[in-house]
Amino acid sequence: MATLGLTACGITPASGPSSIEVPVATEALPYAFVKVNREIGQRLARYTPRIANTFTDRRAPAAFRFGIGDVVSVTIFEAAAGGLFIPSEAGVRPGNFITLPNQEVDNNGNISVPYAGNIQAKGRTPVEVQQAIVDALKNRAIEPQAVVSLFTQRTSLVTVLGDVTRPQVLNAVPAGERILDSIARAGGPTGEGYDTMVMLERQGRRATAPFGALVYQPSNNIWAHPGDTIYLYNEPQTFLALGASGTQGQFRFEAWRVSLAEAVAKAAGLKDDQADPTFVLLYRGEIREVAEQLGIDCSKFSGPIIPVIYNINLRDPAGYFLAANFEIRNKDVIYTANAVSYEVTKFLNFLRTIMATVNDPIVYATNYYTLLNTSKGIGSTVVTTPVPITP
Repeated sequence: MATLGLTACGITPASGPSSIEVPVATEALPYAFVKVNREIGQRLARYTPRIANTFTDRRAPAAFRFGIGDVVSVTIFEAAAGGLFIPSEAGVRPGNFITLPNQEVDNNGNISVPYAGNIQAKGRTPVEVQQAIVDALKNRAIEPQAVVSLFTQRTSLVTVLGDVTRPQVLNAVPAGERILDSIARAGGPTGEGYDTMVMLERQGRRATAPFGALVYQPSNNIWAHPGDTIYLYNEPQTFLALGASGTQGQFRFEAWRVSLAEAVAKAAGLKDDQADPTFVLLYRGEIREVAEQLGIDCSKFSGPIIPVIYNINLRDPAGYFLAANFEIRNKDVIYTANAVSYEVTKFLNFLRTIMATVNDPIVYATNYYTLLNTSKGIGSTVVTTPVPITP
């Protein structure tokens, strides 16, 4: 029977590799074969594409600081009249103060204040700039005080692009806001939430996650920082189901995430008379870092992506719990191998076809010979039904 099974795998038609062939990698394209257990599932969960997994800093943005191009408003107060700064309405309005013309922070990062000279503004908070002005004037003005505020914000910005109602560059909120707040200020996503992906770019690093991950997993809704770029795009997530599944083809997630158990159910489960439930396979390319965490020897692989075949045993009752917690990703391929008994059955049918093909000409030749002899009067009996002949 073992010989028949091995022979059947090689010569009978099939929709993919058998359970005997998969665990051994070919030389043409080496791949890693990983049996899914609880530990493997936990390790993979830490590398699921999520914004929180890439940007682990949960702190709110730092205090607002001026940058080159920001327009600054400066008002200077003195304790008594007759000082350096005499308002044009002196004697008409209460208070001895003057508001300077609004000015941009220049390319050197400075603003100019009469009698104080150039004051460094770039990289400083409004309070720090106020104190710098007071320090520069205290020996010349009468108990000076300064109020510095941002008139036009041009540097601390958050850019929201893509499939949102109003793509735009937003002024960062000094009190801080989270990614969903920035998206809301841009009018929100235009497409279905479960098909919308969110990409965050910050200081040369990128992370992408489904929009639903920001809504249902608050840890992904991190603080938006000045200089961030938030890009929303519509990409229906799909997976392929092949082999001995109830239905083969490409299926859409139609949800922001889908587990392996849900994916198998979407494909109408496994064929009871054909599938080998111990060999439900998931094909995926993993980055080298993830593959190393799974215990894969990456020395025989070249390039940053490692081909991995995950094997989950659904004959084991615990396998369904593992499948329910195993999150599939966009473009994953799920393949269910045929049972060995099914391959043997196909092989026996193949042999039966060969035997019938050989037997039929012999039967027809016998009938013709008998008919010929009958016509010559040698006999009167004609064989009208095929007689099985053992080859």
